[in-house]
Amino acid sequence: MALEIDLSGRVALVTGGSRGLGRADALTLATAGADVAIADIQLESDAGTEAARYGTLAQAARARGLIYTEATVEEIRALGRRSLALKCDVTDRADVDATVDRVVEELGSVDILVNNAGTLDHLAQFQQQSPDLWERDLRVNLTGGFNCAQAVWPQMRDRGWGRIVNMSSVAGTLGGFGQASYSTTKEGILGLTRTLALEGGRHGITCNAIVPGVIGTEAFNMGNPEMNERMVRRTALRRPGEPQEIANAVAFLCSDLASYITGAALTVSGGIELFVF
Repeated sequence: MALEIDLSGRVALVTGGSRGLGRADALTLATAGADVAIADIQLESDAGTEAARYGTLAQAARARGLIYTEATVEEIRALGRRSLALKCDVTDRADVDATVDRVVEELGSVDILVNNAGTLDHLAQFQQQSPDLWERDLRVNLTGGFNCAQAVWPQMRDRGWGRIVNMSSVAGTLGGFGQASYSTTKEGILGLTRTLALEGGRHGITCNAIVPGVIGTEAFNMGNPEMNERMVRRTALRRPGEPQEIANAVAFLCSDLASYITGAALTVSGGIELFVF
């Protein structure tokens, strides 16, 4: 019997979908049959004056033209799916609620939530970590996921079906040198994942996390080449992963093929966590 991922009739909301993993997730869910809303703090049609609020990575992406939120929506529509590009700050609960309401109004529901929005630009050894950026990372990477999950939870519960996928990182499971705030939030999201799995199971809601390793996104390519090479050499497969390889795992967890999987932290890392010498 042939098995395939079929998300026909489902509506997905992907946060942080302007580029990188979020963009790949959105396109892959649409290819599998879902209608997809993409929420991000940056849209191409914005003037970009707020980019400074969101850190150096957001500023660099804007400066280099690496914002594809609306372009991705057009690609999804070309597949015959419905799609929306929505500006949303996941740290602002009122903004999140309004975004979910808009998706329900225009697309009918939110069956799938991919919590992908995150920060990855606070790099400093512990003693030099910025308290302000620590608080920002908590708000975006952890509270942002909480806000989005809580906003979609009532209708998933009422419909008796839902899929939530949270994006963690090997920095959360292994720790990250110079990444105290990032690694802490990415470990915290695993605790949230397991709690949502426990509470959602009786309502037909599954919640799982993806734990990526080194992935060749735009952010990776903007990083220090020497450091990138060191991380690749530590990876058993000796290459960075592709965003599509993460998106494949996300689509699987959102499908009925994964209907008995919940509370899992699926590591998609090329083996960076394995002992090497």
